[in-house]
Amino acid sequence: MQDHLYNFLLYLGDNALILGHRLSEWCGHGPVLEQDMALTNIALDLVGQSRNIFQLAAKMQGEGATEDTLAYLRDATAYKNILLVEQKNGDFAKTILRQFFYDAFNYPCYQRLMQSSNKDIAAFAEKSMKEITYHLKWSSEWVIRLGDGTEESLRRINEALEDLWPYTGEMFKYADFEIAMTESGVFPDAAGIEAEWEQEVKNIFAQAGLELPEKAWMHDGGKHGRHSEHLGYILAEMQFLQRAYPGQKW
Repeated sequence: MQDHLYNFLLYLGDNALILGHRLSEWCGHGPVLEQDMALTNIALDLVGQSRNIFQLAAKMQGEGATEDTLAYLRDATAYKNILLVEQKNGDFAKTILRQFFYDAFNYPCYQRLMQSSNKDIAAFAEKSMKEITYHLKWSSEWVIRLGDGTEESLRRINEALEDLWPYTGEMFKYADFEIAMTESGVFPDAAGIEAEWEQEVKNIFAQAGLELPEKAWMHDGGKHGRHSEHLGYILAEMQFLQRAYPGQKW
């Protein structure tokens, strides 16, 4: 059970860390200053959430593990994030849709984690909920603006939808550690998340004038360490300083 809990914590932390790093790539490149700052702030929120989670995981692992060793000294196959969060930013529409798909999933996830039988997990989930609520509101509003905007914005978000939709199914293909956490009450009622996610996506797409794609074949493997080629490039950049100059501190 301890191994399942540890892997579950890594899964939560890796999702937040990798998506936070992806969003940080927008810093200084946003379409307008306000949205540049919004993207950067969401990135900071996600990295902060990953720190809280990695601190718990490091305490479980022992043997000198820290939040830094978990973030910077694991190879790609040890990461358990879903493939969706490591996909390239693309244009603003693709970044927004990736964020919305993740936020619409993360929100009901953390609602359940606030009721976790693990007090530490319940505490960090409650602490994170205000940020996660804002993230979903922000990305939802932008999906509507882009879908119900100009011909160009509609074209771009439909292209993003075609690219990203095949990565959404992995969120609901539960790994052994998620099943174990559901059975133990650490991650209560996980099975109900998919229906809530689908309803949220349908509601926002209806306002945006977007059509929900049919369910088809979906990518998976991230939770088991099988990642797209993109994660290697992310880690090469993110981990360079720690690996080149081991043990350095801010």
